[in-house]
Amino acid sequence: MSGKIDAYVDCVSPYSFYATLYLRKNRKALESHGVEVEFHPVFLGGINVGSGNKPPWTLLAKANYSKFDTQRACKYFGVPQIKTPDFFPILSVMPQRCMIYIKRTYPRERFETTFLSLWEWMYHKNIDISKPEQLAELLKTHNYSDHEIKATLEAAKSPEYKEALTANTQTALDRGAYGAPWFWVRNKEGKEEPFFGSDRFAFMWQYLDLPFQDVAIVENTGKARL
Repeated sequence: MSGKIDAYVDCVSPYSFYATLYLRKNRKALESHGVEVEFHPVFLGGINVGSGNKPPWTLLAKANYSKFDTQRACKYFGVPQIKTPDFFPILSVMPQRCMIYIKRTYPRERFETTFLSLWEWMYHKNIDISKPEQLAELLKTHNYSDHEIKATLEAAKSPEYKEALTANTQTALDRGAYGAPWFWVRNKEGKEEPFFGSDRFAFMWQYLDLPFQDVAIVENTGKARL
């Protein structure tokens, strides 16, 4: 592949959900142009601390605006409206470590579809997937055996996967991250730049020198639509 998009995402971030869906939807087209996509679980709390950023819900103006923004994003990306659970925000380290284990152990598609379920269970079903027993139930729906589920949850408590999540998070910080989703993009010339958020893909496509159809307003000509 001549280009690559490294996506740093956390299940606590709804915008990471939108970005993951969008990149997966466009993966075939990206690969046709030689661009690889890889998702990296990170700990957003660690990124906030390491960068000096604060979660949007801690600032009243941002929290108020996010009510509008999340509704618009859900409509744009074609997903059910998010319902912020009473237990939000969660401490996402355990499920994120589990996702690293699953990524290393199983095929890419199984890893990514399992990862997507974290957002779906938390934001659509309002189930606290930071609790091991709830995460185990989620894994069962993806046909993981009892043995596989036990191994996954045990891995999340091991030094290896604690260090793996810390390393992923530090890599994102080293690449300038102050939130999620964070992207590190390499173009065909071998140059690399960061991108942030789920609404800047047009900038990314331009950087990758990809042909794409930008958002355009359709002029009202007064003619009746068929």
